[in-house]
Amino acid sequence: MTTLLTQFYLWQHRLQLKLGHLVAWGTLLLVLVTALVVILRYGFNTGSIALQESILYIHATVFMLGISYTYNQDRHVRVDVFYANASERKRHWINLLGNLFFALPTLAFILWIGWGYVSASWAIHETSTEASGLGYVYLLKTLILIMPILMILQVLGQMVYQGFVLFKPEVAEQLKATTQPSDINEQEATV
Repeated sequence: MTTLLTQFYLWQHRLQLKLGHLVAWGTLLLVLVTALVVILRYGFNTGSIALQESILYIHATVFMLGISYTYNQDRHVRVDVFYANASERKRHWINLLGNLFFALPTLAFILWIGWGYVSASWAIHETSTEASGLGYVYLLKTLILIMPILMILQVLGQMVYQGFVLFKPEVAEQLKATTQPSDINEQEATV
C-alpha cells in the first residue's frame, strides 16, 4: 500500500509541476495579448472583439489550471487562526483534517454543481454573445470541471504526504528528498 501511495504522490507531484510551469507561460501570453489590444486600440484606432475575449480565456486558463500548482508549492492563502502558533505535528494534522473535511467536500460540490452548467454549454456548443467573438465558450466553461479535478488530485497527494509525515515519517522524508528541486534553476522556477 505504501508503494502505491508513494507512486501516486510522485506522479501527481510531477503532473502539477509540469502543468504549473506550462501554465506560467500563459501569464506572458496574457501580457503580450493585452499590450497588443491596447496598441491596436489607442495606436491604430482599431480593435478585435475576439482578441479582447482571448484575454479572458487566457486569464481564466492561467488561474483555473494554476490553482493546484499554487497549492502544490504551498503558496496558497492560509487562514492562520490555528496554524500560526501550532507545532509542526499539529500543522500536519490541521492540513490533513482541513483537506479531508473542507477541501475535498468543497471541490466535490464544485464538480457536482458545475457538471450541469458545463454540459448544457457543451450541448449547444455555446459561443460568444458578440458576433465577432470567440466561439469556444463551452471549452472555457470546461475549466470549471478541470480545476476541481486537478485540485482533488493535489489534495489527495497532500493527504498522502501528511499521512506519511504523521504515521510513517521515514517515507515522508524520502518523498521530500525526491521532490526537492535538484538545482538552483529549478528551484527558482518553483518560487
